[in-house]
Amino acid sequence: MDRAAAYAALIEPDPAEKVRLARLAQAADDRTGNTVSFAADAPGRPVRPHLVHPARVARRRLGSPTGRAALIHAIAHIEFNAINLALDAVCRFGGMPADYYTDWMQVAVEEAQHFSLLRAHLNKLGHDYGDFSAHDSLWEMAEKTTDDVLARMALVPRILEARGLDVTPALRERLSHVGDQAAAAILDIILADEVGHVAIGNKWFVVLCTERGAKPRETFERLAAERAAPWPRPPFNRLARLAAGFDEAELDRFEDVANERLAALTGSARASR
Repeated sequence: MDRAAAYAALIEPDPAEKVRLARLAQAADDRTGNTVSFAADAPGRPVRPHLVHPARVARRRLGSPTGRAALIHAIAHIEFNAINLALDAVCRFGGMPADYYTDWMQVAVEEAQHFSLLRAHLNKLGHDYGDFSAHDSLWEMAEKTTDDVLARMALVPRILEARGLDVTPALRERLSHVGDQAAAAILDIILADEVGHVAIGNKWFVVLCTERGAKPRETFERLAAERAAPWPRPPFNRLARLAAGFDEAELDRFEDVANERLAALTGSARASR
């Protein structure tokens, strides 16, 4: 793979061309090496979808064809952002081992395939990517971790992408229930691949902690607090998370902290009445 070619894919705004360039970058011979950093201020994105606050994103009731298309669009937008996240991980951080770049380039190509499948299905529903509003929360965490590859590995794949392991099965069942078996099959592919993507994040998080003499659990909690990352929210898809490299003790810790925070918020709400 070639990191300069990956950068061309990262800054490309047209979604179909971004997908094509990502595949070419993976297949290209390495002309760049691992010492150069290609840092983009922002990834290439089309003019649409219009980005809004998460609370203003179009409602996704599955009882209507438009509502189902809005849900598919929301998932496609996540996958489009995931292409850019993986490409940015390849391009931004120089000095990493060769297999780090190979791993994240593979993630980028698989995310590109997910996006392409969802976009094609959206087209069958009479819509296209950009037809609905979307939010930028996923990329905002990337912006908070531009300075440190350890922070990126700790907080993007292990929090944001891992969230997909928890919510995708329920989304799949909802789509299957309303008769959209094609969309359900796409989500089966996405879930299987995302286990591997989160595993790659966990792998490199542990490698970097080991190199820096840092304890993974304490490092994760420190970085999450410092970078104002959302804490993992239960219920968890434990089987998928265990397959992706989390362990039972860490998942228990996630649940304990989440429950403590919920109890504190509930207590504060009652006290203010």
